[in-house]
Amino acid sequence: MIAHLRELLRRKRNPRHLDTGEWGEDCAARMLKSKGYKLLGRRVRFGPRFELDIVARQDDTLVFVEVKTRKNEDFGRPIAAVDRRKRHQLSKAALRYMERMRKLPPYIRFDVVEVLGTVGDPQPRIEHIENAFTLDPIYRLPFRA
Repeated sequence: MIAHLRELLRRKRNPRHLDTGEWGEDCAARMLKSKGYKLLGRRVRFGPRFELDIVARQDDTLVFVEVKTRKNEDFGRPIAAVDRRKRHQLSKAALRYMERMRKLPPYIRFDVVEVLGTVGDPQPRIEHIENAFTLDPIYRLPFRA
């Protein structure tokens, strides 16, 4: 019985909308690598509510990247989904990430990558918005060593 349940859980597939999100993150990661970014982490989670899609480094800047994927612009521009509440969650997750670092970089930045297309699309439209927003003003950076 237990072996049967384990087999069912192992075969469990993600819903299609999660496949689309993961595909968009893969596209964004490839684009960032091609621009010379060093990827430090993907899908970094802090509890059930806080997740960083991509954490990267560009020279001496730590970059937190939020990836938004849409089939087309009929569903709205992906950047519109990064509202005040989402920026607050990303700021909190970024602070938790930096608390785990031994040495903080001199600069941090929050970027948004918009991916327009569908899973398997050979040429999705990707737009990288650097410095899309700043750290939520209610937070302070941890002490720099």
